[in-house]
Parts: sequence; structure tokens; C-alpha cells
Amino acid sequence: MTVNDKPPAIEVQGLDKRFGPIHAVRNVSFSVRHGEVLGFLGPNGAGKSTTMKMITGFLEPTDGTVRVNGHDVMTDPISVKSAIGYLPEGAPAYGEMTVVRFLEFVAEIRGYSGAEKQQRIDRVIDLVHLDGVLEQTVETLSKGFKRRVGVAQALLHDPDVLIMDEPTDGLDPNQKHEVRSLIKEMAENKAIVISTHILEEVDAVCSRAIIIAAGQILFDGTPAELRAQSEKNDYDDAFRTITTRFYASQGEAGQS
Repeated sequence: MTVNDKPPAIEVQGLDKRFGPIHAVRNVSFSVRHGEVLGFLGPNGAGKSTTMKMITGFLEPTDGTVRVNGHDVMTDPISVKSAIGYLPEGAPAYGEMTVVRFLEFVAEIRGYSGAEKQQRIDRVIDLVHLDGVLEQTVETLSKGFKRRVGVAQALLHDPDVLIMDEPTDGLDPNQKHEVRSLIKEMAENKAIVISTHILEEVDAVCSRAIIIAAGQILFDGTPAELRAQSEKNDYDDAFRTITTRFYASQGEAGQS
């Protein structure tokens, strides 16, 4: 069976999330196959991070279902979490730990020990270029290096599915290039979802893009189809066109 013959790695159906009176995610449905890099785009407060947290099992949906490699996130959370590498917003870590101790801690949680544990750690240190900061505590690292540590822990178990919230946030141009190159290298055999505010990232790494606003999907298509939404053939202009049209229609609906 080839990558494209596999069933979707991620299946989201009718996903809904309410926080009291706030309706953060509204009846969202989409799927992601192995070999796809999905750019999850939207304004601040659009529901991107909330959706990602529900896919990974960190938040319980108010309604709807999420399946990862056929496993339901609510009824089989361990299988889901085993399949996913997750880089959350801000990439929280234990600040008092050194980088190498933190990676050892993550490896142990993932069930690795002995030589295999060391091999996993050495691999991600090399992939994300952490050699020079291994003995520093996480809290003393720059924002960019903290982000790299977050990427390293997400990749440590070589997951089938990657969910990355703003993976290049805080990185300098060279570091962004490295992370984007890494995502492209991994994309052939994995299903990858990245949320981003950086529209150039769609062109750089994504095979597909979704735009979400006010918890609703406004667009789902290829980067070329997204660019075609703009008279200027420009990603930023297409994003503004789609989102401002939506917010204008919501304002009109509220007045009617």
C-alpha cells in the first residue's frame, strides 16, 4: 500500500468547542492524508490552537469526533498520542531542566531506554542543531532555541502525524529555513499540520491550506487555489480578501 492509498491520517468531523458563552470552534470538518502538509491559517482568536488541542487530545470537544490513524481521540487517547508529535503554542517545557535532561525525560515518557533512548536523542539533537546548548537550562535559552527544543521533543519518537503550532515562531531567517527544510523532508511519509501567521510558509512548505475565522472554515484548497483568490495573485491579499469578506458578511447578518 502506498502513502496515498492509506486512509486519512487525521479525520475531523463536526468538531465543536464552547467555553461558556464563547463558541470557539463551529462544526469543523476536514481530513489530512499521509504525504500532505496542511497549513492551518487564520487571524488571532480564529480557533486554530483550540482545534489543534482537540486533535491531540489536550482539549475535549463539545461535539464532533477526531480520529488519528483510525483511533478515536476520546475513546483511545493513548494510541492517538503515540502516533502524534505535538509542538504546542509557546512550546512549554521544564525551565529548570537542561536541554539534554529534558530530552531524556521526554524519551523516557515515550518508553525508550538504554541505547535506543540515546539514539533517539542524538538524532533529534542533530536534526534541530542543539549541540551547543545541551547543558544550558531551558529557561536561559533564547526564544529561537526554546522553539528548537520544542521541535526536537515533537520529533523524538519519529511520529506518523505531526501537529505544529507556529513552528517557526521566534526563529531567525536561517533557523526558519532549516525548520522548513526539515518539514519538507519529513512530509513524504507523514501527515503534517502547521498553524502559522506567516503566509510565505504556505508557499514554502504546504501542499494544502485551510483558512479558519470565528471557528469556521472559510477556505480549503491548494496554495495555488488560495493565491487565485487574490486579484494580485498574492497570498497575503488572498487571506485579507477571504477574511474581510467573511467578517463583513457577519456584520451584515448581525444587523439584519
